[in-house]
Amino acid sequence: MASPTQKNFDATSRLQMKEQTIDEMYGIPENFLEIEVRNPQTHGFGRKMFTDYEIVCRTNIPAFKLKVSSVRRRYSDFEWFRDVLERESSRVNIPSLPGKVFTNRFTDEVIESRREGLERFLQMCVSLLLINVA
Repeated sequence: MASPTQKNFDATSRLQMKEQTIDEMYGIPENFLEIEVRNPQTHGFGRKMFTDYEIVCRTNIPAFKLKVSSVRRRYSDFEWFRDVLERESSRVNIPSLPGKVFTNRFTDEVIESRREGLERFLQMCVSLLLINVA
C-alpha cells in the first residue's frame, strides 16, 4: 500500500508542469488595482483645522478610463463612502475605518497612523471588488 506522501506525489505528478517565463513570473498581473494613501496635509486654524490625504489609484483594468488617478479626501469623505458601501452591499462585510481621534489628532504620529488605516481600508475594499468581479 502506498504511503500518503506517495499518494500526494502520484496525484500531483499527473498535473502538467509548464516552465514560466520571466514575464509570467515578474510581469504585470492580468488585472490589478493598486490604492495608495499618501501626502497628508493639514489645513485651517483652530476649530476649523482638518487633514486631507492624497489617494492614488493605479490600474490596468479596461473599465477605468485613467490608468493612474489622484484625488484628495478627508476622513469625513471616507465615512460617507463606507456608509454608502454598507447601504449598497448588504451581502458583503465592509471593513472598518480607523477610529475617530478627539485629542492630539494633528500630531505626526496620529496622522500617520490614520493614513495607514485609511490605506488598509481602501485596499480591503479593492480586494472585495476584485473578488466579486473575477
